[in-house]
Amino acid sequence: MAILPRPVSPKNAFADLLDMFRGDRPHKWPILGLSCALTGFWIWAFYVDSTPHIEKKKEIIYVESWMADRKDSDVIRQQKLDLANYEAALASKQKEFQSVADTFGIDWRKDEARNRERRQAIIAAINKQLDQRLATAEARENQKPGAR
Repeated sequence: MAILPRPVSPKNAFADLLDMFRGDRPHKWPILGLSCALTGFWIWAFYVDSTPHIEKKKEIIYVESWMADRKDSDVIRQQKLDLANYEAALASKQKEFQSVADTFGIDWRKDEARNRERRQAIIAAINKQLDQRLATAEARENQKPGAR
């Protein structure tokens, strides 16, 4: 069984190529140049993709520094503030995705209402727990001044 279809053979293909370049056709050189340029582009693209990338610059990550004598109540207040900021950022991002869903006609309102109720219950429980810890920490700080 032949690999190439019946009218095509390497001998016939080479003869067609020679016939193309022997003939007096005005478009043969621009087509040859375009073919070489496209082939060269793809070879270059594969070469660039296969070469290992240059090591990226080292990234400096700054970490919040805290005072050594900070109180537990300050830490808990910061946790409450961070939670509120996170929820605000999450709500903003959800608004963006909801507008995209509206654009594509995706029905999201029922799921969003159910998930919002769950999320509010979880956030309320976390805030309640943080309030309890804050009250405990403040009571401990007021009992023993200077002690942590």
